Amino acid sequence: MKAVYQRVSEAWVKRGGVEVARIGPGALVLLGVEKGDGPDDVSYMASKLVGLRVFEDEAGKMNLSVGQIGGEILLVSQFTLCASTRKGRRPSFTGAAPPREAAGLYEEVAAAVAAQGVPVSRGVFQAEMDVGLINNGPV
Repeated sequence: MKAVYQRVSEAWVKRGGVEVARIGPGALVLLGVEKGDGPDDVSYMASKLVGLRVFEDEAGKMNLSVGQIGGEILLVSQFTLCASTRKGRRPSFTGAAPPREAAGLYEEVAAAVAAQGVPVSRGVFQAEMDVGLINNGPV
């Protein structure tokens, strides 16, 4: 699994111009599921997403996690994170898990994050979406 974790003031997902998810302060996470990923990867990723300390404490140091600030996570599937660009100019997506397998693991990550007390909103798996965010710092 690969993830891009972006600290946000807010983030949203629209499909066909209709908003399907929105969060306030927290993290927008783009998640790519690769062939061979399994339960251990789900546990590791969920733990990392919940515990990553990139939010500022009262002293201005990045010392708090999304759960500690009462934040939310917007989880969006992004199979292109699994692309290989080593050869040629067209990315190869052969490293990405098949859609059915990826969808299940994506949902398991969302459930594992929620089980740790962090609210999770989701994009629409395997759909064209517009993803928007207000970036919160260089994180």
